[in-house]
Amino acid sequence: MIGYLSSLPGADNPLLWILGVPLGAAGFLAVLRDWRVATWVNVAASAITFGASLLLLRLRPPPNKLLFIDDFNIYLVLLTTFVGMTTAVFSAAYIARETASERLSELHLRFYHSMYQAFLFTMLLALTANNTGVMWVAVESATLTTVLMVSLYRTREAIEAAWKYFILCSVGIGLALFGTTLVYLAAQPVMGDGAEAMAWTMMIKQAHAFQPDLMNLAFVFVLVGYGTKVGLAPLHSWLPDAHAEGPTPISAVLSGLLLNVALYALLRFKMLISANENALTPGPLLVMMGLSSLFLAAFMLYRRGDIKRLFAYSSIEHMGVITFAFGMGGALANFAGLMHMTMHSLTKSAIFFAVGIISQNAGTKRIADIRGLTSSHPVLGWGFVLAVLAIAGMPPMGVFMSEFLVVSSTFARQPLLAIPLVLGLLLAFGALASRLQMMAFGEPTKPVHAHARASTLSSILALTPLWVHMLLVLVAGLYLPRELVEWFQAVAGILG
Repeated sequence: MIGYLSSLPGADNPLLWILGVPLGAAGFLAVLRDWRVATWVNVAASAITFGASLLLLRLRPPPNKLLFIDDFNIYLVLLTTFVGMTTAVFSAAYIARETASERLSELHLRFYHSMYQAFLFTMLLALTANNTGVMWVAVESATLTTVLMVSLYRTREAIEAAWKYFILCSVGIGLALFGTTLVYLAAQPVMGDGAEAMAWTMMIKQAHAFQPDLMNLAFVFVLVGYGTKVGLAPLHSWLPDAHAEGPTPISAVLSGLLLNVALYALLRFKMLISANENALTPGPLLVMMGLSSLFLAAFMLYRRGDIKRLFAYSSIEHMGVITFAFGMGGALANFAGLMHMTMHSLTKSAIFFAVGIISQNAGTKRIADIRGLTSSHPVLGWGFVLAVLAIAGMPPMGVFMSEFLVVSSTFARQPLLAIPLVLGLLLAFGALASRLQMMAFGEPTKPVHAHARASTLSSILALTPLWVHMLLVLVAGLYLPRELVEWFQAVAGILG
């Protein structure tokens, strides 16, 4: 695939394809009337975007004032396009089953596929933006596109969740804008007016000379602003509603991708302030918010009766662990944070793939009404069991390895902090294990017949992304290629 794409026009700058394909597909899908054709256009566009991102492994375009590629964002671009592609494949099966139950109209389906590609575009633009203002606009645009998709079912609960998401994240992103402006004001005396004072590649070289007082204030606003989008406690309350009421494929990309994009933006600002010796140390703030998110989510997991809300709180838990790791800093903790970002994205999206089919088959999202999955749907049920055990941190899955690295690096440097970290992980494990036992075993729930007659092709499309993700997570827990280890080590060095 890489060789073929290398021969195409514009292959000397893969970013033209990575950003142009989803943007063009969004416009085309907005006017395409046949939802069946739109489904496969969505899959094809996502696959082309992923193929174009593979070109970055061979060719990195030189940075300009608007866009750039380095070791950090190339890793996230590849992860985003891959999960975007597999989610598009799952979405083809999921939407077909929703149409059979007449939950979505053809107008809503046209809207859904168009917004899906627009969402991918905004995330990829945020990841590749060299300009702090462009990145902020891209993250805000990602909020707007997902607000529209969360409300897709047009139920009272879905609209309420969309408004809650819009209001809270807009407040957060507004605070992030103020923080971004303060960073520009801190950089302006050193770098002058214009785009140079907003470009990551230029600011990082001069960050040591920025005004520390402005940088301190800016980071607080950025932490609260982008932290809202990450779903860190106590700024998390939009996340469970948005996950529970939107289409399940959107829950997969919200948990697996958008939270990473917001954390990426936060880490870019952390790199700037860490480069200034006179500014505050951002690590303790990140550690505090990470631990608070971990404990809040761990306790809330015990009280969830909705399967999608359950795993929404699990996302809060794991983003807390990742934020904690980057707050600790250092080569090993940063490596662990990067690995956990990857493992969480793959595993949580796989879980939502399973949850989507499970809720369709059972006709409900209530955990109390879902039983005997391993008996009624063995391939789906055991895939779900494997995914939940993986996200709970069971060996030999990749999530276990990344959590082990986070814990071991913390024990080596701050043993007292390792105690609440391990306690939070154990609490979350207990909640997920008890819920898994309830849903996976026992007397099977009687299926809803409309979804029980799903076609063989639909079933294969729905289950393939789940098992592909779990295979990758299993392999990562057993063996990481030397090239990938060196790559993560290089990024860990960049993060400081």
